Amino acid sequence: MNGQTVNAMSIDVEDYFQVAAFAPYIDRSKWESLECRVERNVDLILELLDRHGAQATFFTLGWIAERHPGIVRRIVAGGHELASHGYGHERVSDLDPQGFRSDLLRAKGILEDVGGTSVQGYRAPSFSIGRGNLWAHDVLAETGHRYSSSVYPIAHDHYGMPEAPRFAWKSPSGIVEIPPSSLKLLGRNLPASGGGYFRLLPYPVSRWSLRHINRVDGEACIFYFHPWEVDPAQPRIGNAGIKSKFRHYLNLDRMARRLDRLLADFRWHRVDRVFADRIAG
Repeated sequence: MNGQTVNAMSIDVEDYFQVAAFAPYIDRSKWESLECRVERNVDLILELLDRHGAQATFFTLGWIAERHPGIVRRIVAGGHELASHGYGHERVSDLDPQGFRSDLLRAKGILEDVGGTSVQGYRAPSFSIGRGNLWAHDVLAETGHRYSSSVYPIAHDHYGMPEAPRFAWKSPSGIVEIPPSSLKLLGRNLPASGGGYFRLLPYPVSRWSLRHINRVDGEACIFYFHPWEVDPAQPRIGNAGIKSKFRHYLNLDRMARRLDRLLADFRWHRVDRVFADRIAG
């Protein structure tokens, strides 16, 4: 076990039919009619975290909190941080400042009312804040947020800003941006923080990457995953494209076991606690 560095664990609370990869195949008007599995999956995650004595940050959709308030209350009761993932999983890059402000306020209001706690953190769906819309930090500050974990400093076909700092930095508006962890190798920033990469690569590769960031860079890592990733029995979206299916369904049956190892091999806490000094500063 890494006995020195405490890393930040985060969960993006959304259901399987809300992921951006399936947006072309599932109309938002159909969401209400689809089987919701997020409550069961979040409960599994809460049990897993509790078993390891770990706490985490749950970036939660307002849409989910409205329909499953019990999830939010159990997250808060477990000592975890409740943070925002926006209301309806709309990418920030698809919104103008006014639309983004409305989305933020709607989600924040619902989460705070249901959870009975203040919401300081935000993560954009699909890490959709980047070089073209850094104005989003201004809107986050205006709406009472303190930090964001939305700018991924890697190259990706759907998101990413490779030139952005790899570690926590402060925007001119005062918002602290806490990027998902990346590994600098051969002059490139490579993903090292969870999601599909964690399911694709052998576990020892992920473990080595996180240890490298802790020991060589001297920084805490921030890891992320989604509740649907611990649910191999979820309904399949039959009309989705091959690439989308591969990314979404790959190694779902191995995810819970890998998370169990990850929680045992490192020390984990909430984003707001791990980065408290930077957020306060």
